[in-house]
Amino acid sequence: MRERRVAVIPGDGIGPEQTEATLRVLEAVREKFRLGLTFTKVDAGDECFRKRGAALPNETLEAVKNSDAVLKGPVGEMARDVIIPLRQNFRLYANIRPAKAYPGIESPRPDIDFVIVRENTEDVYRGIEFELDEAAIAIRLITAAGSRNIAEYAFKLAKLRNKRRKVTAVHKANVMRKTDGLFRRMCQETSRNYPEIELNEMYVDAAAMNLIRAPNDFDVVVTTNMFGDILSDEAAQLVGGLGLAPSANIGNDFALFEPVHGSAPDIAGKQLANPCSMILSSKMMLEYFGDKGGGKEWISAANAIEEAFIDTLKSGFTTPDLGGKAKTIEVGDAIVNRIREA
Repeated sequence: MRERRVAVIPGDGIGPEQTEATLRVLEAVREKFRLGLTFTKVDAGDECFRKRGAALPNETLEAVKNSDAVLKGPVGEMARDVIIPLRQNFRLYANIRPAKAYPGIESPRPDIDFVIVRENTEDVYRGIEFELDEAAIAIRLITAAGSRNIAEYAFKLAKLRNKRRKVTAVHKANVMRKTDGLFRRMCQETSRNYPEIELNEMYVDAAAMNLIRAPNDFDVVVTTNMFGDILSDEAAQLVGGLGLAPSANIGNDFALFEPVHGSAPDIAGKQLANPCSMILSSKMMLEYFGDKGGGKEWISAANAIEEAFIDTLKSGFTTPDLGGKAKTIEVGDAIVNRIREA
């Protein structure tokens, strides 16, 4: 079995606490399933900038280049200077954000299980802005290639999930006729290669409403960068909040995994943070290694993490954001114990 090397960025605020709990979980499945998995901690973020004058030093970039994936904690005010270069330099064009209802967590419906596939490198988040007299202008970059890539990923995912077998393309092509019009056309063209998958279209404002009204109707949602950023946070609130919200940033041959939320400096160091967003992100990382030819033991390890996480939720042993009193590391250790006992 080929060894998988992971660059670990603990990040800022609650990031180091979440990272410690997550690494304990990964060490448990590494031992149980005999995974070839190694970790190298590297610096990035606010504290790194204060110490070294760069939020994403060259040494960190080199360590990332020599890895198979990145596991990243939340970063504070310098988040844009860390995640955007990583996404763009490593062409991590697909941002995957699942929303799934779990037992023991209040949710409008127990059958919520959909994934938002967000284009990750274009749109206004490209950061092309300038000032002109008394105005500020941002350029919204949408390309045929970028839209086609993300649409292809979404349809492949809908086929693999084999659930509702539906892709919902979210846009605002009735207003932004050129940019969202191009995105819409690429989704329509891609759908012709997947006749077994239904293509549904929805304006972004209607999608925001329907996530609340009928979230169980969605399977795979594909959309542009900014719309995906907003809708995925809304989706997270449906299934327990950002403390349970993992994500993956996927390219053709590299990936980065991280919690959706920020660094929460107001509770940093107090062991109040929910580690499950990062633990579930690590579960997605193991699935990625399995899908990339790592072998079934990677998928088994990912499933073991999710099963132990569910058992822990059912027991009511949770952090304050979910109504419990457990500390960050205690929740991580509870998941570790269930992995070892299973």
